Amino acid sequence: MKKWLLVLGMITCILGLGACGNEQEEYVRTDITEAEALDAGEHVVDMLIAFCTEDYKDYRAQLEKESPVYAAALKSWESAQADMGSYIGILETTADLNEDGVIINVKLDGSDRDANLEIILDDDLLETSITTNVEYSFGELMKKAGLNTLLGMGTVFVVLILICLIISCFNYIPKIQAAFTKKKPEEEKKAATAAMDQTIAQIVEKEELSDDLELVAVIAAAIAASEGAVSTDGFVVRSIRRRKY
Repeated sequence: MKKWLLVLGMITCILGLGACGNEQEEYVRTDITEAEALDAGEHVVDMLIAFCTEDYKDYRAQLEKESPVYAAALKSWESAQADMGSYIGILETTADLNEDGVIINVKLDGSDRDANLEIILDDDLLETSITTNVEYSFGELMKKAGLNTLLGMGTVFVVLILICLIISCFNYIPKIQAAFTKKKPEEEKKAATAAMDQTIAQIVEKEELSDDLELVAVIAAAIAASEGAVSTDGFVVRSIRRRKY
């Protein structure tokens, strides 16, 4: 019995030492306190509200030029106003201080919906991200998801219908192509006919000319024989006229 109690005590000690070894000391920042982080979050809210007014229009342009983080923060704040409505006040501010940086969450009260302003600071306490996220209800999220699904499915069906219409038009393409290509053979046929007629006319003209030359030679030979000349070198035929009998 004592032996079992000794073994059980050893096991308990081992488990206790293991549990103590797994415990990690909580990191505590010394460069900023939680109260200062909460004040910084509220200061950023006041700054965003001020720079969205007309009085700070010129200062806003300079701020957006010098700080891309605040330029994106102002755009995010203004885009959230459409769903959040008018800003009423701050409901709650929390800060998470860790070794990587600081995360400040400011819960905002809006006339239509609440929103959460998230401010992320790096290890040097410089702003790296400032975003305003509107908090939607479960019903609104489901409605948006349904609308996105219907929009996506509707787009797919419309594209499929257009593809079907385009494919159905393929039956008319050969007919249209045949209608355009039909004119070309007719034009080629006309051109070939005209070329043939021109060739025939040239051949006939040559034949008529050769017949006239033969006739001239015969007449010249007959005249030379009647005159008693040996050759027809001295004779010139001016014209030939056909006599009617």
